[in-house]
Amino acid sequence: METRELRYFVAVAEELHFGRAARRLGIAQPPLSRAIQRLERRLGVTLLDRTNRTIALTGAGTVLLREARAALDAVAAAERRTRRAAPGHPGLVLVTKAAATGELLSRLLDAYAAEPSAAAVDVLLCQPGEQERLLRDGRADVALLHRPFDSTAGLDTEELYTEGQVAVLPAAHPLTGRPHLRMADVAALPGLPLPRWPGPDGTYPAGPGPEVRDHAQLLQLIALGRAAAILPDSCRSRLGPELAAVPVLDAPPVTTVIAWPSHSRSLPLAALIRTALRLGSEHGSAALARSG
Repeated sequence: METRELRYFVAVAEELHFGRAARRLGIAQPPLSRAIQRLERRLGVTLLDRTNRTIALTGAGTVLLREARAALDAVAAAERRTRRAAPGHPGLVLVTKAAATGELLSRLLDAYAAEPSAAAVDVLLCQPGEQERLLRDGRADVALLHRPFDSTAGLDTEELYTEGQVAVLPAAHPLTGRPHLRMADVAALPGLPLPRWPGPDGTYPAGPGPEVRDHAQLLQLIALGRAAAILPDSCRSRLGPELAAVPVLDAPPVTTVIAWPSHSRSLPLAALIRTALRLGSEHGSAALARSG
């Protein structure tokens, strides 16, 4: 199969209309129809159920849509990484969530810049849940991810440090006087629902909590008494006097990892990973001392 054929099929499968797909691709409809027919003959399967008025994916078509998207993403990622490897381009692109791992990131960039073989590092700040996609599609070479919130399947990773989670509440709330809380305590708070974050497709799950896009917006809502949140313990450094943090005993621990594509053989990337491991160990030890 050629990438052109896969692009044609994905357009038809997503639009479920040959005319709209042809306009999207900038080609005429008859050659698009013939290309899909040739693809079906070559594979020996029916990809689309066609009637006079509707088009629907078959089971085989559903599988090919998933695999074609992955294949086209891989080709696009290879193109981006190859261009960045050319002379005159930044050595590395590191992606991380805005307002997350701020202290570690700053120290990492400073320490890595001091290495004799350091390459230039561009930092790409993104919204929660986006850094994994940017790493996989080739727009970034390395990412700081947080398990269990981010998936690391298919990526090479090294753990930097693990921390507990805290409930972030308005400073005047009665529960801030407790030494610790449990998940059920926070979930049952009247008038302080937990936030709703967008999924990979940009839509929000149903629920009573406010829709949030970033941590700055979330912290402002908590300060206004409109929400509560359970966040990694390191968020304490970003809390103003109007907010308070209480440890949540049964919240799952959060592990910060540095992740990169498994096929990467970049020497500058290897040096950055070594620096991150050293600083991650120091950061985790300092966090443990503070919590003790």
